[in-house]
This record gives sequence, C-alpha cells and structure tokens, in this order.
Amino acid sequence: MTQSLNRLVERQIQKALAEGQLSGLSGEGKPLPDRSGEAFTDMATAVASRIMAEAGALPEEFKLKKLLEAAKESYREAEGEDAKRVAMALIADLEQRYNIAVEARRRFMAP
Repeated sequence: MTQSLNRLVERQIQKALAEGQLSGLSGEGKPLPDRSGEAFTDMATAVASRIMAEAGALPEEFKLKKLLEAAKESYREAEGEDAKRVAMALIADLEQRYNIAVEARRRFMAP
C-alpha cells in the first residue's frame, strides 16, 4: 500500500513538473521557512496560525507574547526598585492576559 501511494504521488509530481504547474510559485528557490516552533503544536493550529499570519491577522496571544517579551526586557534594564516593581506588574498583567488568550484559543479549537 505504501509503495503504491508513493508511486502515485511521484507520478503526480512528475506530471505537474512537466506541465509547469510547479514553476513560479511563491518562495521558489528560497530555503524553507523555519517552523521548528510548530513541532509540538497540532497540525490544525499550526496551519490556522500560518494562514492568519500570512494574511496579517495575528491572534491576540501572538501580540501579547511580543509585548510580554518587551516587558521582560524592560524589567532587565530597569534601574531602581520602583522601576522594577512597575515592570513586574506589567509582566504579571501581560502573562495573565496571554494565558487567557491561549486557553480561549485551545477551547475554541478543541473538537
């Protein structure tokens, strides 16, 4: 079964190549994008996230994650106890909002 499927797929690829259907595609001649972050994500979530990112519509959790990284950097650079306290409060708020967004997506995407 596997060999016959492999032969079928290979024939279809060769046919598409012969007809020129695989030339001029976006990304042709470029290395594949690094998607190692998707290794531990289910396929549906990875595909949905990629489609939204390509359309410029990032999910709320991605935006919050970027803000969280920036807040952590500002905490590392903060001088004085008051500045660190303010930065830590911002980090706590962003972490809570991020976790809520992740849980909402998981519940929405659950079967």
